[in-house]
Amino acid sequence: MGKIRINNMKFYTYNGALSEERVLGQPIEIDLTLVLPLEDAGRSDDLKQTVSYADVYEVIKNYIAKHSFNLIEALAYGILDTLEAHYQPALDKIVIKIRKYHVPIDGIFDNIEIEMERII
Repeated sequence: MGKIRINNMKFYTYNGALSEERVLGQPIEIDLTLVLPLEDAGRSDDLKQTVSYADVYEVIKNYIAKHSFNLIEALAYGILDTLEAHYQPALDKIVIKIRKYHVPIDGIFDNIEIEMERII
C-alpha cells in the first residue's frame, strides 16, 4: 500500500455561510491523500499502474469551478464523491483537508480547517 499526497492546492472559491463570502469569494487550501497500491507502479514505471496526480488536480479544480456551498464540509464531501467516481476501484481511501483563512470570526487564529476521510 502507498500514499499519494497533494499538499496546499490553492483555489479561489465562493463558499461560505455568509452572503459576503459567496459574493466576494475567498481563497482556500486543500490537502489530499490518496491511499492505493503503488507496488505495481513502482516496479513497472508505468503511469497506468497508478493515479495521475496531475489529473486529480484537474478534477478538483473543475469541481470547485462549478460548485459553491454554504459549508466547506459540503465542498469536501462533493470532492470525495467526485474522486471516488473517477478513480474507483484504484483507491482504497481518500483523506481531504480544506482550510479557510478569511473567516469572519472575532478572534485570533490562523485558519479554519476541516478533514474528512472516505474508505472506498
